[in-house]
Amino acid sequence: MTVGCRPPRGRAALEAWLGALLLAAVALATALADPARSGPFPACPFRAATGLDCPGCGSLRALHELTRGHMAAAADYNALLLAFLPVGVVVWLRFVFGRCRPRLLPVWWGRAVLAVLLLWSVIRNLPVFGGVLAS
Repeated sequence: MTVGCRPPRGRAALEAWLGALLLAAVALATALADPARSGPFPACPFRAATGLDCPGCGSLRALHELTRGHMAAAADYNALLLAFLPVGVVVWLRFVFGRCRPRLLPVWWGRAVLAVLLLWSVIRNLPVFGGVLAS
């Protein structure tokens, strides 16, 4: 363990585990009911209003395909989710087990994430790719 870094306790630990539990519940729900068919899953309000895909469009369908072990189909629905999940898991594990220094992220980190989301939104809606990246 890094000097001066301890696993979170109290509310931070509870929130980390509740977040993991929530993701597991969503994964279970998408494993049991296909979001591509009509069902209990909500439609994207951004897509309904604009006709364009938001950065998260296709995420539930991608998660459903991941629970089935279909990586290519998951990437077809939302490649950004497929790229983000391993990074998110590593960050979560490092946080929960105290493998990181307890400090705030620099301001540029949030801006970089927003820039990636914006760029992904623009690229996946370009007609140049013939809708290949659309959900």
